[in-house]
Amino acid sequence: MTQQGVRWGADQVLALAPDDASRKAGSKLGVAGPWSQAGSSDEGTVWGLCKGSGSRPYQTVVDIADAAGPAYKCSCPSRKFPCKHALGLLLLWAAGEDAVPPGSVPDWAEQWTAGRRRRAAETRAAGASGAGSGAADPEAARRRAERRAERITAGATELEQRLADLLRGGLAAAEQAGYGLWEETAARMVDAQAPGLAARVRELGAIPSSGPGWPVRLLEECALLHLLDQGWLRRERLPESLAATVRSRVGLPGSADGPPVRDRWLVLAQYDTADAKLTTRRIWLHGADSGRTVLLLSYGAAGRAPELALPVGLALDAEVAAYPGAGQLRAALGERFAAPEPTRIRPPGVTTAQAAARYGEALRDDPWLESVPVTLEEVIPVPDGDTWQLADAVSDSALPLTPPALGRPGLWRLVALSGGAPLTVFGECGHRGFTPLTAWPRTEGPAVALC
Repeated sequence: MTQQGVRWGADQVLALAPDDASRKAGSKLGVAGPWSQAGSSDEGTVWGLCKGSGSRPYQTVVDIADAAGPAYKCSCPSRKFPCKHALGLLLLWAAGEDAVPPGSVPDWAEQWTAGRRRRAAETRAAGASGAGSGAADPEAARRRAERRAERITAGATELEQRLADLLRGGLAAAEQAGYGLWEETAARMVDAQAPGLAARVRELGAIPSSGPGWPVRLLEECALLHLLDQGWLRRERLPESLAATVRSRVGLPGSADGPPVRDRWLVLAQYDTADAKLTTRRIWLHGADSGRTVLLLSYGAAGRAPELALPVGLALDAEVAAYPGAGQLRAALGERFAAPEPTRIRPPGVTTAQAAARYGEALRDDPWLESVPVTLEEVIPVPDGDTWQLADAVSDSALPLTPPALGRPGLWRLVALSGGAPLTVFGECGHRGFTPLTAWPRTEGPAVALC
């Protein structure tokens, strides 16, 4: 990516957009018309002047070579990162040297790039110094952990009583009580410092209005919540790996203390979910040498995209460290040894039957697991009544698509990419079906993001 012959594709650029509006606006600026003095350097800086509504053009610069991820600077008043001008500039750069030729970095772009790289180096040095200082008081930390564990135990005990009252009175009472009952219970779990329990309680509140069959779904989720409660209350009797999973599920923070694994990590998927307070970004990586698949989580305030952005189709030479817990795939991104660059490498795939079996096996380590990452090979998207499924091209098995996947534009992108022919699809396989996130055509071709 730091060489002029290696450039991102348009899909990889648009994956950086903080929202659909920015994606559409940036696409309109990805042409030569509004731009002047655009250029790029071997060191990974892209710059240009974009004509706006005022008399002075906007100065836009993007640092794409920093191992910490792309960074953006624009003189426009937008508070979105990247703004539409940065997206448009990157789309223009992705088109090739004719649109954004190599050149000398102008002073205004050089000052910003050099400054941010210097500050990043200072931050890393300060972090390394702080990590070795041992300034934290371990005894105080132990006492805080004990107090929080006591609060969670009290909350789990109260939740057990509420679940028992619900089942004793009958599930029909849940529909009559409305969402307020669950929100009040969730608030009690927040007071108990158990955000994981609070989130699962809030999910219970939406089930009675979710359509036919809701009593069965409510009973299933109540059973899983009861199992989590009991896991916490009896955590001393559990194997350490399962106890770590329980701690993670109730909402206790953990640290990525697993041994770092250096690999060439393929970016399989990136997508955001948001609520009223937080935007969560999920990035799936696959190690080309280790064969491991890991999940990176990053967060941003409501309405703002998280800073970490790794567009689909890139690969990065980096270390990752795993979080504790049986069956847990979450990891932390450690040292990066080079900037991400495009790759045509694909992860190995399995059949639809093997994917379903893989999810079943994963539930033994983590009964609360919603889905597992899976790459399907030789599958064809086909309609199935009012829904769709991925049919295995070499067997009679198939996986239904999840309801959320049916409402996404990515479904039609997947169907168009297939054209009735088999293809490779990466996604999440769980009890509700399969959610496709990325696809590759059967013949040679780049990864296509579906989310």
